[in-house]
Amino acid sequence: MIQRRNAIGLAVATATGLTLPSMAQAAQSNAAAAGGAPPRVLRYAFPVAESGFDPAQISDTYSRTVTAHIFEALYGYDHLARPARIVPLVADGMPEVSEDFRTWTFKLRPGIFFADDPAFKGKPRELVAADFVFAFKRFADPAVKSPLWASVENWKMPGLAELRQESVHRKTPFDYDRAIEGLRVLGRHAFQVKLEEPRPRFIESMAVSDLFGAVAREVVAAYGDKIAEHPVGTGPFRLTTWRRSSLIVLERNPSYRERLWQCEPAPGDAAGQAIAERLRGRRLPLLDRVEISIIEEVQPRWLSFLNKQHDYIDRLPNEFMQVGMPGGRVAPNLAKQGIRGAITLASDITFTYFNMDDPVVGGLAPHQVALRRAIGLGVDLDREIRLVRRGMAIPAQSPVMPHLSGYDPAFKSEMSEYNPARAKALLEVHGYVDRDGDGWRELPDGKPLRLEIATQPDGLSRQLNELWQKNMHALGLRVVFKTAKWPENLKAGRAGKLQIWALASGASGGDGQGMITRYFGPQSGNQNIARFKLPAMDAIHDRMTVLPNGPDRDALFAQAKKLAVAYMPYKLHTHRLYADLMHAELQGWRRPLYWNEWWHFVDMQPVPQG
Repeated sequence: MIQRRNAIGLAVATATGLTLPSMAQAAQSNAAAAGGAPPRVLRYAFPVAESGFDPAQISDTYSRTVTAHIFEALYGYDHLARPARIVPLVADGMPEVSEDFRTWTFKLRPGIFFADDPAFKGKPRELVAADFVFAFKRFADPAVKSPLWASVENWKMPGLAELRQESVHRKTPFDYDRAIEGLRVLGRHAFQVKLEEPRPRFIESMAVSDLFGAVAREVVAAYGDKIAEHPVGTGPFRLTTWRRSSLIVLERNPSYRERLWQCEPAPGDAAGQAIAERLRGRRLPLLDRVEISIIEEVQPRWLSFLNKQHDYIDRLPNEFMQVGMPGGRVAPNLAKQGIRGAITLASDITFTYFNMDDPVVGGLAPHQVALRRAIGLGVDLDREIRLVRRGMAIPAQSPVMPHLSGYDPAFKSEMSEYNPARAKALLEVHGYVDRDGDGWRELPDGKPLRLEIATQPDGLSRQLNELWQKNMHALGLRVVFKTAKWPENLKAGRAGKLQIWALASGASGGDGQGMITRYFGPQSGNQNIARFKLPAMDAIHDRMTVLPNGPDRDALFAQAKKLAVAYMPYKLHTHRLYADLMHAELQGWRRPLYWNEWWHFVDMQPVPQG
């Protein structure tokens, strides 16, 4: 077990299982590269441990934040543009798209290279079209066991699912060399994607560097089942130190192409214009190194920031809002030190899911739906927001998050309603009564009713558990909590072994359909962790997928929201407000709306004293 004081400290020389340069050597080389100036280092902490760095095998935010800076997709987002704007990254311009949105042709910029790695045997390795085709096929390889396969399968590239099924049925290795209609290399720097159905917003999937960046086949072959420890991409940083659940260090990729800081904030965006004026034209990345500690407990994370062991605190813990940003403003004593802060309504959602395969809380029968809706009505969201989240959230009315298509701030629903009397009436009408007088309701068939809620051993989870217990006891519902680490709960949840679990989700693109996908039957066990299956919702999802943005698609969003509220496989809680604090040295920061890469756009500059 890593001691907390070590987790806060600076990087160590070598990560277990990796052969890496020492931190002293790295510092010397970076200083030399900068003409003797000290390296520019960003230090902060993740509150949750990473799971690994193979894009095809990860789904958690923290691992994806790292891979977003190592790998590069075809496109990215302008760091400062609001509303968000997609821009070419390694692509040579925007794609050629057929009128029916089924054929997408992409061209790559020549002369882009992967970071140096022993897998390339000392030779520079240029990025080619086949690297993207290989990367996409990896999601279909049964041996990879990608949690994102269902999402890639839903792109419906002709031949890809069949190639996977052949490997499964014959129990043979996945044939990466087999040409398929849906993925065709057209030349060294061009490839084509064909889709069975129109995908008007397919470019958004091609702007997700953390998952859909290019991967070199030689690297996967060289490292085998250790590939999660050896991420090699074309991005601005490379992994140099990794101590699992303790420390992650990335350094400037010496092979990174000449790419200049070029962002375009809106004309009326004074803060964005000031950042652009200061940084425009400088070569990326601006930083030499990024050091990430894993500090799960909120107090050590806060103290490490106050003591300047960290330069930035990502999402200030709610417990410290009153001392850090009372009333939404940086506390005077911190402002005197040059500390700045910002509050952002995030493109995220917190929710509790019910396992729809569970005989107690699942099912579509009227009494089963009534139980979930009663539980939802018994959750005091106002108290959760005021006391647990310290006012740093707004109630979620639908699955669609702020800043996304389909989000309507005027939409109101039962999701935000706290009505214990109505909840009790629902339970009584549908046979959930206390037959033996012990104070707890039984199932309609008279069997014991017990809600098992999975949780984690952190402070926020404990506070939320206390509120859940109080709310459910008020309804006469017995609750027990099963505690495990977050990665263990995620594994069990995907396998359908948890009854109830609370999660949060952030958007990876500007289309609100991503959260409707959580209700899509074919995604059961993946994005649809609740395993909800309703033909009417599936039909809506299929229709939304092929329609361009407009009134007809907006009407489908409205229908999907109503079904989500009526059947309640997820009790939606909040959209969070994120408070971020940073020391004066951190320049150029702006919280992304729904993408994970930003380290290469910021700088750490010495602040004049006196």
